[in-house]
Amino acid sequence: MPLATEYQAMFEQLAAAGPAPSVRDLPVADGRDLYRAARAVNPDLPIHKVSDAALPGPGGDIALRIYQPSGDGPFGVLVYFHGGGWVIGDLDTADAVCREIATLANLVVVSVDYRLAPEHIYPAAVEDSYAALKWVQENVQALHGNGKIGVCGESAGGNLAAVVAQQNRDHAGPPIAFQCLLYPVTDAEMSRASYSENSSGYLLETATMEWFWDTYCPDPEQRLTSDASPLRAPNLERLPPALVVTAEFDPLRDEGNAYAHALQAAGNDVELMCCAGLVHDFFSTAAVFACSREPFEQTIAALRKHLNS
Repeated sequence: MPLATEYQAMFEQLAAAGPAPSVRDLPVADGRDLYRAARAVNPDLPIHKVSDAALPGPGGDIALRIYQPSGDGPFGVLVYFHGGGWVIGDLDTADAVCREIATLANLVVVSVDYRLAPEHIYPAAVEDSYAALKWVQENVQALHGNGKIGVCGESAGGNLAAVVAQQNRDHAGPPIAFQCLLYPVTDAEMSRASYSENSSGYLLETATMEWFWDTYCPDPEQRLTSDASPLRAPNLERLPPALVVTAEFDPLRDEGNAYAHALQAAGNDVELMCCAGLVHDFFSTAAVFACSREPFEQTIAALRKHLNS
């Protein structure tokens, strides 16, 4: 399928504006500012209540942002990990998506500000993400939870959601009801066809993914562990039901699809939604592009079904 018309128009406008720097070519602080500008907080998106919290983590306090829908509950609770290659991104870049998920799916969403590289390389992000999941499990009643907890993330956040789902199983934690993996990073090997087919021109580029991996996990051997590359886990059985969402014009497409198929082969309940015509990070345009809105609403329906029914 051709590129969605909204994205085609957007890329034409960007091309007409002239060359723009990539995050990999900027100082890290500037790259974070660029991403924050691209995914700015939209205070006009309705949300009943937003509050900030913190939990003691392995490397210091971990900031959380908690989104509550209207009503008394109880609600399903979703632990959310932002994207950004483990290097950029924060609570603000995830804010718009978290607001809409909480409101439309009627969920309490707990967004996690895990530590970023290069200041904190692998496995710092994993450690913080797992600590946040344990905190939610221990505080589900205070969060007005109904006992169903899900994990969700975009890109690198999808990687972290998949990893903590595996860790939770291995440590016999309380069952996770659902994992929602949005165009996730699942394998450090960047040799699949989608990396060459979509290497440049579609927001996330192969060279940027190489830079993210080099920054987040400089040791090539560590990248092959399941806590970095969840597709490489020796055992994928007994994992939570999953929705894996991928995009046609995304370097990460094939590894996301491969993880969904591997989960299915291991006997798990998995839905794969590969979105034709779309690019990486398309949830960032779900409030404005019809092409992104439809799969976003399908994801909302899946979250509601698994966590609020």
